[in-house]
Amino acid sequence: MRKSKFSEKQIIEIEDGAPVVETLRDKGVSKDTYYKWKRKYSGMEIGDVKRMRELEKENAKLKDESEIIEELNILIEKHPRNGFWLLFNRLRKKGFA
Repeated sequence: MRKSKFSEKQIIEIEDGAPVVETLRDKGVSKDTYYKWKRKYSGMEIGDVKRMRELEKENAKLKDESEIIEELNILIEKHPRNGFWLLFNRLRKKGFA
């Protein structure tokens, strides 16, 4: 995905009381982009955006961990007598960890 030329702080501050059409023309932003930003960032402050970004990273990390746990449970069912290290090595060979 292409990186925006505007920072999140600038996006939040883009609505400064002036008419929307004038502001968009001055900043060089399309109406579609403006309304996408408005839907995503409306009512937020800069601290809220930072917290949202942190939560998105944490959510992605948890999804990765849940995939590992799911694969580990499958391996435990297939090989119930194997110990931790054998299962761990099998996970590594499959590209986890």
